[in-house]
Amino acid sequence: MAIQNTTNTTLPNAGDINPASAHWRSARWRTNAIAFQTIIIKEVQRFSRIWVQTILPPVITMSLYFVIFGNLIGSRIGPMEGFSYMEYIAPGLIMMAVITNAYSNVVSSFFGAKFQRHVEELLVAPIPNALILLGFVAGGMIRGLIVGALVTVVALFFTHLSIHHWLVMLSVVLLTAMLFSLAGFVNAVFAKTFDDISIVPTFVLTPLTYLGGVFYSISLLPDLWQNVSLLNPILYMVNAFRYGILGTSDINLTVAFLLIIGFIVGLFGFSLYLLNKGIGIRH
Repeated sequence: MAIQNTTNTTLPNAGDINPASAHWRSARWRTNAIAFQTIIIKEVQRFSRIWVQTILPPVITMSLYFVIFGNLIGSRIGPMEGFSYMEYIAPGLIMMAVITNAYSNVVSSFFGAKFQRHVEELLVAPIPNALILLGFVAGGMIRGLIVGALVTVVALFFTHLSIHHWLVMLSVVLLTAMLFSLAGFVNAVFAKTFDDISIVPTFVLTPLTYLGGVFYSISLLPDLWQNVSLLNPILYMVNAFRYGILGTSDINLTVAFLLIIGFIVGLFGFSLYLLNKGIGIRH
């Protein structure tokens, strides 16, 4: 006697598993969004848990700059570019805080992940490497912007600041935070010890920042040193940000934006290349 097969077998619709289908793209987008959000939350929780070490020290340091350079020394220097010395250095000090904290957050976080070897879990996860990179960069930007906002509040206790151009100010601070987050990522990839992550901030970042027009206008320098100063990329960021707040700048704003965006594109491409190749990561 023949046995009748009553099992109802339903084959999956080929369109549901086709990478070109709308359903697959939607699911993939949701997965990537959750992964990106998770990396950002992890980064924010990492530096917010130890805010006494990550948020408070730079705010105190910048407060001392305002007291010493702005209040004590500034009263003897007099106005600069039509503004009081305290007003003039405030945008530079805010930008200095953003630069150092965006950089420090990414370099310490990614190197820590490398050192503890849990970065390998991220690399084998089914998420694009670009998303991993953007997650770390976003974490650095958030810390840099938080510290920058707190330093701005501190500045308001010492001087009056009125925003000359909101769009320029916001775009410059966001782009600068992104740029130095990417730079911190590159440093973390090549660093082999914890001492290596402090070499660039000590011997490169700090000198460039102090020579980047934070405390003075390059118009005060001799012609030779003015031309040398124009080779310093931080000069363009500080002056573009100063233009957004005070409306005065030593450099051309278009050149500043082109330079910043060019560095971001170059560093992002280089960082993604390092991540894809596993250089300095897979040992």
